[in-house]
Amino acid sequence: QVVLVESGGGLVQAGGSLRLSCAASGIIFSSYAMDWYRQAPGKQRELVAHITSGGSTNYANSVKGRFTISRDNAKNTMYLQMNNLKFEDTAVYYCAATLDGSSSLPSWGQGTQVTVSS
Repeated sequence: QVVLVESGGGLVQAGGSLRLSCAASGIIFSSYAMDWYRQAPGKQRELVAHITSGGSTNYANSVKGRFTISRDNAKNTMYLQMNNLKFEDTAVYYCAATLDGSSSLPSWGQGTQVTVSS
């Protein structure tokens, strides 16, 4: 059973930084592509950043140059370093795991709230 637990959210002023973590268990972490999504009130969930099992990354245009996704396979943990936060980054942030080469749906964490005050 895949278990993903996000942490590191909180309240921060605009221009500040936060580091989110996603701890995974029940899977061979290194075989999974990982994603960070976010969902703001009244909006659809959107992909923020993606990292392949091999470490390649890509980002939503809205966060390029400000956010960095990374993973530590030895710790079964993925991270999202968020710098220069903006009010519009306020959302619940979710991590998701998808097994490489699989057509199965991703597994999701419970989310962590990030609130940026202007």
